[in-house]
Amino acid sequence: MDEVVSALANSQTLAGDAVTDQPINVYIWDMDETLILLKSLLDGSFAGHYEGLKDHEKGTEIGKRWENIILELCDEHFFYEEIENYNEPYLSALREYDDGKDLTKYDFEADCFSSPYDDVNKRKLAYRHRAISDKYAKGLDNILDHHMIKVWNDLYSSTDKYTDCWLSSAHKLLEEALGKSTAEAVGKPLSINCIVTSGSLVPSIAKCLLYRLDDVVSSDNVYSSWEVGKLQCFKWIKERYGRSNVRFCAIGDGHEERSASSIMKWPFVKIEIRPDAPHMFPGLSLSAIHGIMDSVYQSSSKDG
Repeated sequence: MDEVVSALANSQTLAGDAVTDQPINVYIWDMDETLILLKSLLDGSFAGHYEGLKDHEKGTEIGKRWENIILELCDEHFFYEEIENYNEPYLSALREYDDGKDLTKYDFEADCFSSPYDDVNKRKLAYRHRAISDKYAKGLDNILDHHMIKVWNDLYSSTDKYTDCWLSSAHKLLEEALGKSTAEAVGKPLSINCIVTSGSLVPSIAKCLLYRLDDVVSSDNVYSSWEVGKLQCFKWIKERYGRSNVRFCAIGDGHEERSASSIMKWPFVKIEIRPDAPHMFPGLSLSAIHGIMDSVYQSSSKDG
């Protein structure tokens, strides 16, 4: 765990590198059944909420196609068969083991990454994490061939249509959170999007790319709570970004992130997939999130 804290402290952040006296909002998003839909498609619960208006079998088929393309990306481009059993909470967790070696001609197939999980193999895993981060920065258009790009684009479009634009609406909101889709205003708060997901790290990174979240969430802001829990991830994010001018807000569908938010005394926005839910996609707005944040932080200020 010491290497986790060390890597976190050494990572460059907007809060540390940018203007520090400007207000900053940090949004901590859950992934599955919040920004993306997968489980509810596979088990039919998404269609079930629409009382016959959605084709159950079509939803399940879409979900299975997503499972296949996620696994294919992980296995073919992100070393998943090798590193599946060596999950880390984020890509820079082993930064101290990375000596900065040029990986342009590095032969990953010949470096014999395996057990035991000692310093030598941690360095090899750190290389793989850096390679994954580099591919994330390049985007899928520079990773996949033309056929797979078409398969991916068609799947995204059919999913967005089936879910009434859930995916594109979520993406648009994250763009708005960063100020990408609106004119920049003087004094407007800086914003950061983080993802904390209960899934393991590499498939979560793959999901970010496939669900087109890579332009609104940087790879170093994707956290896997698979082993450490969401509360620990929330604490790391606060340690990384926390200062007097920073406000945090968690958005998700689960009990764990709600409980962690309560412990951290952060605002929490509950996402639900039923059509009449107060907070869902499309429907959830940045003004609604800010209203909840204002209420909590103003109350905290009054309390002392």
